[in-house]
Amino acid sequence: MNQSVEQNSSQKNQKKGLVIVNTGNGKGKTTAALGIIFRAWGREMRLCVIQFIKNEHARYGETRAAEKLSIEWLCTGDGFTWKSRDIEASKARAVRAWAVAQEKISSGEYDVIVLDEFTYLLHYKWLDTADVVAWLAEHKPAMLHLVITGRYAPPELIDFADLVTEMHEVKHPFAQQGIRAQAGIEF
Repeated sequence: MNQSVEQNSSQKNQKKGLVIVNTGNGKGKTTAALGIIFRAWGREMRLCVIQFIKNEHARYGETRAAEKLSIEWLCTGDGFTWKSRDIEASKARAVRAWAVAQEKISSGEYDVIVLDEFTYLLHYKWLDTADVVAWLAEHKPAMLHLVITGRYAPPELIDFADLVTEMHEVKHPFAQQGIRAQAGIEF
């Protein structure tokens, strides 16, 4: 048997912790990540979600559910960054949250970690993408599944990831009909 066929065959059966990126301008990035969390919870996996932009005092539907399901959930932001009254303070919060994420990732205590809205830190240059990717390559446990969400995922992160999905908006209720965000659907 050809050696490359043997290698390819063994690669198909390997298990590893995936790096998953949900990006794009369409809705559903966080929702897809929450689907993974819900599925992993059903498998009794150890879970952590860190939201980098959402306000730490927000009581969204997903944070309420996480409390009931005993899922570790951290909201670390001060709201929507593009509306920030103090962008330097928003940046400092995000950088501190990355330090917390690094501790969680390298701890070996989790099976799945979601870094929700993390790509914004890279897009706004609050963190250097090459440094983040290098750190993940060195410190992410081999079996940890890491899900990263947000618009504007940089090419270096996309190249590093095992699975990348781009959400593409086709139709949006607010943009086309002026319908506000709906509780239970969007928050």
